[in-house]
Amino acid sequence: MKLITAVIKPFKLDDVRESLSQLGVQGMTVTEVKGFGRQKGQTEIYRGAEYVVNFLPKVKLEIVVGADMAEQVVETIQQTAKTDKIGDGKIFVVDVEKTVRIRTGETDGDAI
Repeated sequence: MKLITAVIKPFKLDDVRESLSQLGVQGMTVTEVKGFGRQKGQTEIYRGAEYVVNFLPKVKLEIVVGADMAEQVVETIQQTAKTDKIGDGKIFVVDVEKTVRIRTGETDGDAI
């Protein structure tokens, strides 16, 4: 099993969720986050005063899938979240050692 963590632009969330649902992904965790990378933030003007926003709003997706499906999920997120502009985000893939469904006690692949 693999844990895929993707940090994307917020307005791309619905498109990514829809594309992943069509692949057969049955669940994900979504968190609103703030951060920066190469963008280094941006300058905003509020009531005539200029200030720098160092952390930009992003959305973090966490998805656990079987190892056989991981590459397809990564490609789908990459294609769907892409805007060809700086700040599109990142995708991280790590191994999952164990998964347990709390309600039933099912483990690993049965618990996804």
